[in-house]
This record gives sequence, structure tokens and C-alpha cells, in this order.
Amino acid sequence: MKKSIMVWATSAIVYLGVVIAGYSVYASMNAKTDEQTNHTVREQEEENINNENGHNDHEDHSTNTTSEVTTKVSYANGEITIELKDINNHVPELEVSHEKYMHFIVVSSDLKEYHHLHPEKKGDGIYQQKVSLVGNSYKAFVDIKPKGLQYSVMPIEFHVGETHHELGDNELVADSAFTKTINGQTVELTTQSFEANKEIILNFDVKGVIPEPYLGALGHVVILDEDGEKYIHVHPVSNDQTVFETQFDKPGIYKLWAEFKFGGQVNVYPFVIEVK
Repeated sequence: MKKSIMVWATSAIVYLGVVIAGYSVYASMNAKTDEQTNHTVREQEEENINNENGHNDHEDHSTNTTSEVTTKVSYANGEITIELKDINNHVPELEVSHEKYMHFIVVSSDLKEYHHLHPEKKGDGIYQQKVSLVGNSYKAFVDIKPKGLQYSVMPIEFHVGETHHELGDNELVADSAFTKTINGQTVELTTQSFEANKEIILNFDVKGVIPEPYLGALGHVVILDEDGEKYIHVHPVSNDQTVFETQFDKPGIYKLWAEFKFGGQVNVYPFVIEVK
């Protein structure tokens, strides 16, 4: 009888130990899951805030992505016309990006002429913008965010007048000094070196003058390779710094245009850099 009681008590103790151990594992797993969930939620909230404020906005528009939107650009009578269609020949719906539905970049064949425009919608899939372009060859970049569709910014070549030049003939030379003064306001690019396949910090010294907010950010930087094929558009890493992060996937000569707004006027600061 005593032996039976001892066996029963031992079994009860073992069973209780198993239950306690099981509950501890269950509680630990739940705690870890809750922690991971909360961490994921926090990350998503931070990402949403950053996206709204323009933080860490590095847009490397590679041509490797299959684009589900086609763009057509034409120029006549001092006006640019852009036509948009999706893969089903429908008009894509655009999302607002930095206060605009479309950022339209135009550069001349020698990369000396630069325009950052915001064409207005004139009809279904039709956007237009008045701009005076001299006779030359140009490349355009239609920077948009189509809702629910993949999109890659592709260079679109067009010509004005009878003069045609190839973009590959520009023979850019890297700047030896990185201080530029536009409309009386000096800006210096203080980055010391540029290396391929590494995160590059583009730090602009605005000489103690804080730029005015422009298109939802303190500034914008557009970068092209010397052939006008590789397009990069980046925004500051925060709302209070003229610091940008980007990356170059191969060595070569690049031209960048840094846009800052001072005294109600947007100044464009061009720099030619060599990435090694």
C-alpha cells in the first residue's frame, strides 16, 4: 500500500514537473513571438515615418527591373508632352512622391543643361510642361511611382532642332575643386573619396545657411553616369541635414546636380566626380 502511494506520488511529481516545464517553454516562446512582433511593428512604424519625411530616400532606378509602364516623350512648340500607358494599354494611377506626381529630369547631350520639372496632368495619361530648349539632343527621365505596378526609370532620347549629338561624346572631366557658388550662395561637397559598391555619404556644407524646405526635403540630388544611362535620385537622410546616402555599382565618371532652395530660389549645384 505504501509502495503504491509512493509510486503515485512520484508519478504526480514527475507529471507536475513536465507541466511546469511545458508552460515555461510556451511562455518563453510567446514572449519571444510578442517581442518579434512588437519589433516588426516598430520597424514598420519607423519605416512609414521615414518614408513620409523623406528620410533615407535612396532611389537607384536600375534598368534591370521589368517596367510595367511605358513612357513616351515629345517636344514641340516649347512644350514637353509625356504619355503614360501600362502593360494593358490603360492609364496608370500615380502616387505622390515628394509633393508631386511626376519629377521630370531633362539633360542635354553634353550634360551641361539640366532641368528638374513637374509636368501637370492635362488628360488621361497625358502630362505637359512648358520649357524652352535650344537645338540639341536630350535625354529625359520620367520619375514616377505608379500604384501597384513595377516601374524602372529609363532614359528617353529626343531631339530639338536639327542638331544631334551623342551623350557618349561629352568627355567629362572630374572636378578638382568641390566648392560652387550659385546666386551668391556657396555650397561645398566635402566627401573625400568615391568608391564603387560601397555606401557613399554625400555631405554638402551649406556654409551655415539652412536651406528652405523644397519638395518635402532640404534638398535633392540627381546623379547620371557620363553616358546618361544610369539614373540615381536621392534625398537627405533626415529633415535637418544636407547629407545624402547613395551607392555606385561600377567605377567611372558621374555628374551630380545638388538642388537647394535659398531665399525662395532653387539653386542647382553641378559636380563631376570620379568613382574608383
